[in-house]
Amino acid sequence: MTVIDTTPQPRERILRAAADLLAEGGREAVSTRSVSAAAGVQAQTIYRQFGDMQGLLDEVARRGLETYLAEKQANLAAGDPVEQLRRGWDLHVAFGLANPALYRLLYTDHRPGEGAAAMNEAYGILLHLVTRVAESGRLRMGVEAAAEMIQATGIGVTVTLIGAQEAGRLAEHEALSPSTREAVLGALVTEAEPTAPAEDTRAARGARHAVALKALLDEAGDEGNFTPGEHLLLAEWLTRLASGTPSGTD
Repeated sequence: MTVIDTTPQPRERILRAAADLLAEGGREAVSTRSVSAAAGVQAQTIYRQFGDMQGLLDEVARRGLETYLAEKQANLAAGDPVEQLRRGWDLHVAFGLANPALYRLLYTDHRPGEGAAAMNEAYGILLHLVTRVAESGRLRMGVEAAAEMIQATGIGVTVTLIGAQEAGRLAEHEALSPSTREAVLGALVTEAEPTAPAEDTRAARGARHAVALKALLDEAGDEGNFTPGEHLLLAEWLTRLASGTPSGTD
């Protein structure tokens, strides 16, 4: 009779130990000594498997974000891009509240290299969603600027809510996330068909269309029908139109 060894391999034990320590005590609890003891391995095993503690934290962060990113990717299915942004915001906040220590590791205690690939993937999903809004002609500013605004405010709200959760005061802040989300979207996005045409000036409409066209131009990249020089010139004109900057001004 063959006996199958179901004991987790050292690499898996190390990852589980580091993730548990991070969740229980935060980043400072994840040390070579504590991980070695919890995983039942020698310190050299950690370095052999991950290079150093930063490499270990990188892998813990990547694993911790896998489920979150899978949900974010599912959110890219066809549908209203503004509603997708709303769902993406809510997923981000929910992830932070469910994984406060991991969230802090990624977004507030971040050091070069830690979780960079996973964070870049998450930001890339946000850029994709904002680009879809731009292509629909509903974005008031450039894609990069809008994505940065959404990311910065989303992180700020999540960190605030994590602090409130730890203080046992989360219920007092239940309106913070949805109200901030709608304020940000209200500043960045217009209705599909403006309900107040008098307030929707020609300049504002032109800026939105410029944003939409630039998003399409950027997406086309080298596959477009322009030479590199034409591409750069058109991109500059569209950027000026989108920002309302007159030609010939700095």
